[in-house]
Amino acid sequence: MAMKPRVRFAPSPTGRIHIGNIRTAALNWLFARKYGGTFLLRLDDTDIARSTDEFADAIRDDLQWLGLTWDDVARQQDRTPLYEEAAEALKVSGALYPCFETEEELDRRRKRQLAMHKPPIYDRAALKLSDDEIATRIGSGEKPHWRFRLPNTTEERGLVPQPTLVSWNDLIRGDQTVDLGSLSDPVLIREDGTFLYTFTSVIDDIAFGITHIVRGEDHVTNTGVQMAIFEAAGATPPEFGHHSLLVGADGQALSKRLGALSIQSFRDEGLEPMAVLCHAALVGTSDAIEPFKSRDELAAKLDFAKISTAPGRFDVADLKGLNSKLLHMLDYADIADRLRALGIEGHEDFWHAVRGNLDVFADARIWWDVVAGDIEPVIEDSKMTVAAASVLPPEPWGEATWPEWTAALKAKTGAKGRALFHPLRLALTGREAGPELKFLLPMMGRDRALARLEGKRA
Repeated sequence: MAMKPRVRFAPSPTGRIHIGNIRTAALNWLFARKYGGTFLLRLDDTDIARSTDEFADAIRDDLQWLGLTWDDVARQQDRTPLYEEAAEALKVSGALYPCFETEEELDRRRKRQLAMHKPPIYDRAALKLSDDEIATRIGSGEKPHWRFRLPNTTEERGLVPQPTLVSWNDLIRGDQTVDLGSLSDPVLIREDGTFLYTFTSVIDDIAFGITHIVRGEDHVTNTGVQMAIFEAAGATPPEFGHHSLLVGADGQALSKRLGALSIQSFRDEGLEPMAVLCHAALVGTSDAIEPFKSRDELAAKLDFAKISTAPGRFDVADLKGLNSKLLHMLDYADIADRLRALGIEGHEDFWHAVRGNLDVFADARIWWDVVAGDIEPVIEDSKMTVAAASVLPPEPWGEATWPEWTAALKAKTGAKGRALFHPLRLALTGREAGPELKFLLPMMGRDRALARLEGKRA
């Protein structure tokens, strides 16, 4: 890529970010990483009533937990003077014009248009107001909202919108077309003077030099309008890519369940940030959803051509399975500090013995207690455990101890299969299943193993 990309992730701090948000963030971040570009975090907090500092802090925390660090950060609340300056320029050029209709008036007009089998788009009545009429209405205390005049008319037809196709080669969806002639002139400034996303987003993208905009397919129609605003502001539109949205395992939209799919909920469940990131980046692509240990490895896999235009299917069970796979492939060096932080003194042998049985990293503590702590043994067959204690070999112990011991017990009792092994596992670990005992037994030690065979807590 000749140009180093400059991309942005622009969440609204009106709630916790969820798996759908992170998919967008991951695609942008990995794209920038792959091509040596930069990643901007822009908090779209112009909705003063719903945006909070608490949510803004939570978004930053979640992104940092995932390793999606940013090269630049901005809050739209701090950038009002820039928007006012840009709006004034568009007013002077005639691209923004004042309108005075109430919601009730607009609703009546839409219903009338529909009754006449006409498209319910704004009729541009406000463009017929003279400068004097506008000045009089504003002077009498009326507050206008401001619409952007879409470039969809011809001299011959005056104010009547004509089919006006805006096209772009979407990074993900290929050739896309939006007909500006079928759209209402969008409101960019409300009566109270606050700006809408459609406007502030474009002005920020120009100011920050954004080269590529990667976002959900629900913004495709916005793109046609925003391209027109870019051009009205004297800027070249960036490249656009629109990924499909996620659905649940049942094929239904995730929107009603997103609270349960927040990044915070995944953190609370003990999932690995790289598992969440890998799933977010690979779901809905032709690549297998597989774990990667590093973000650079994952970035190298990124290819927008592999993103399906069909909805991505997200299943929490798949994410949890991916989390397990990631843990199973981690080396001791990857997690040594984290084991010590859990109070686990076991080293490489311990990690390699237990990692294949972990669903979340914190499960390692369970197995450390099994080999080095006090547990309540479960005596299923006391005759078997008494016999096992009688042939328990002396130390030192190694990996050969388990097969030698069980062979001796089999010879003594004639037991085999589950009747032989299950009582031993329950007594030694207190659990139905787990890591291979040939690895755990040497770490457990003879005194602890003997006490547990005798039914004592050890």
